[in-house]
Amino acid sequence: MTQLAPAAPGAVWQTLSEHACFGGVQRFHRHDSALIGLPMRFGLYLPPQALAGAQVPLLVYLAGLTCTEETFAVKAGAQRLASALGLALLMPDTSPRGAGVAGEADSWDFGVGAGFYLDATQAPWAAHWRMESYLLAELLPQVWAQAPVQRGATGILGHSMGGHGALTLALRHPGVFKSLSALAPICAPTRCPWGRKAFGGYLGNDESAWAAHDASALMQAQASAPYPQGILIDQGKADKFLAEQLYLEAFESACATAGQPLTLRRHAGYDHGYYFIASVVDEHLRHHARQLSA
Repeated sequence: MTQLAPAAPGAVWQTLSEHACFGGVQRFHRHDSALIGLPMRFGLYLPPQALAGAQVPLLVYLAGLTCTEETFAVKAGAQRLASALGLALLMPDTSPRGAGVAGEADSWDFGVGAGFYLDATQAPWAAHWRMESYLLAELLPQVWAQAPVQRGATGILGHSMGGHGALTLALRHPGVFKSLSALAPICAPTRCPWGRKAFGGYLGNDESAWAAHDASALMQAQASAPYPQGILIDQGKADKFLAEQLYLEAFESACATAGQPLTLRRHAGYDHGYYFIASVVDEHLRHHARQLSA
């Protein structure tokens, strides 16, 4: 497990907005991040069970390129079933914002310095692009300490770049997440144009350092199944990024080598966007609810 220095869990959250939603509440917060060095935003959905005083399981959702902390909350429709299942949803932003880094807004040609859920080691990104440390050592400890959620019942789900983040963070930090799933994830970023461009900028040209953030390489190196209850992945077969960017077959092969149970569902006619996510997200919520309650 990668060792990360924790930040203070008692930091102040500014509530930006609050919305009643299926008997629960969808809130959006901002806080000053000690590890990023900039203000960061996140969404938190609390189901009615949490509002009534229960400690509930927590599902972390990592969004993809060009998204923010609001995208999943607004577009996926996940709160309806999360309310029924008694599942809290944490939706962090994807990346630092407003660092003033030259080229920040278009550095990867697909959004604001897309964070890739890792800690950059190269200038100028290393000063603020520390998304792995931020999530694992700052935001999650704050949420565990300040929200009515169960630390030992935390799962992680992500889409596209966020799917890469969910898979890699779950494999890099065993014991933190009890359940794992992904939607159209980038499974082998060391092989695809998006990942190679980002890793070259964030981690430098020494490709030997890249494998530590590649889900397929990480799974290939596992001595036994890290998630014996199974990992769920959904993928649209009409996804225009499937062949060049996602490399699902590499992760599927790595899971077979490690003996990791994997349910990989391929759906004809579905693309990479939120119409696809909204169509399959309920199965992911049920997947996590089952494993988090076990």
